[in-house]
Amino acid sequence: MVTLAVVGAGSRGSGYARRAEGRARVVAVADPLAARRERFPDAAHYADWRELAALPRQADAVIIATMDADHVEPAVRFAELGYHILLEKPMAVSEQDCRTIVAAAEKAGTVFAVCHVLRYTPYTRTLKRLLDAGTIGEIVSVQHLEPVGWWHQAHSYVRGNWRRTDESTFMLLAKSCHDLDWLVHIMGRQVTRVSSFGGLKHFRPENRPEGAADRCLDCAVESTCPYSAPRLYLPLAGRESWPLTVITEDVSAAGVREALRTGPYGRCVYACDNDVVDHQVVNMEFEGGASAAFTMTAFTPQQHRQTRIFGTHGSIEGDGVLLRVTDFVTGETSVVDSSATGDGTAGGGHGGGDEGLMAAFLNAVETGDRSAVLSSPGESLHSHLIAWAAERSRLDGTTVTLEGTPR
Repeated sequence: MVTLAVVGAGSRGSGYARRAEGRARVVAVADPLAARRERFPDAAHYADWRELAALPRQADAVIIATMDADHVEPAVRFAELGYHILLEKPMAVSEQDCRTIVAAAEKAGTVFAVCHVLRYTPYTRTLKRLLDAGTIGEIVSVQHLEPVGWWHQAHSYVRGNWRRTDESTFMLLAKSCHDLDWLVHIMGRQVTRVSSFGGLKHFRPENRPEGAADRCLDCAVESTCPYSAPRLYLPLAGRESWPLTVITEDVSAAGVREALRTGPYGRCVYACDNDVVDHQVVNMEFEGGASAAFTMTAFTPQQHRQTRIFGTHGSIEGDGVLLRVTDFVTGETSVVDSSATGDGTAGGGHGGGDEGLMAAFLNAVETGDRSAVLSSPGESLHSHLIAWAAERSRLDGTTVTLEGTPR
């Protein structure tokens, strides 16, 4: 059985570890919060990952799921120690740190996987098989939508850990490097040029309703607000699951109320210190001239991504579960069911992507065959560079040209 160390035992780190149960055993966990360390009672506990990294290698592999800005040091050190590495996305919050991690992973020669979970869903695997088989001919253009979800935006990107660029990173890198990586994967080509527009339109003080309080529990208009924290969190009381476990370790009704009374997740969405965008579009040109238009928006239900792919011999419309394939020769449309599991949220396992990623990573660790991991360090770096190019374009109003990156 593969042995694992978990560095950062929050919702993502502990979630990946749970999906490895039966094939792997957690033997070490490092997290500053004792309650999170206690999620792994049979493992050795460390309050700081440096304590673990000061020892000879304690496990076959390490899951690194600290906050985004804290990835580079543990990633480099555990690579030097010879651990196989599963690294939560984004790799890091600066281009140089990403390049440093890639260099360390390539030098170590161990299995290295960034958690681009969308590559590993049954839906993506089914779609990729259709495209690689030439079902719709050559891809000419793509429309892709990431429907963040109104309440998820409020939870993570207005009240939560990813609300500020200076404390985490910009929205596109934090949330949508998933999608940029996915588009590169299905196209099978690198991006050459990028332009982007977007901003923070709604979650601003000037849009605060008349009579709104600083906290939802004190608010006279809370019942009519789409972003009501009590409506989001109180019905989940008693559940040891995301997103509730992010706001409090005490998931009882009393614990949730206390968190809303005193913690960041009970704040009015119009009275937070957020600055990341709530909508953004990215236009991409690929090697060979094909194009893609990507939209990320907060103002949707939270559901699977939606994609339309236009080829020379046909087209495909996908909703994360079903793929509707139109053949230009016959004019007929057929429906392919990908047998996707769960929903598209983190709590639902990203449509089977979390499970698929862990299975692939463990296969690679067990066999030494890295082909099970569907993205190389260089490919992961490329998808991150697209995000930085798009953000430069959004801020500067320019079209940004990307240089080729190692594959």
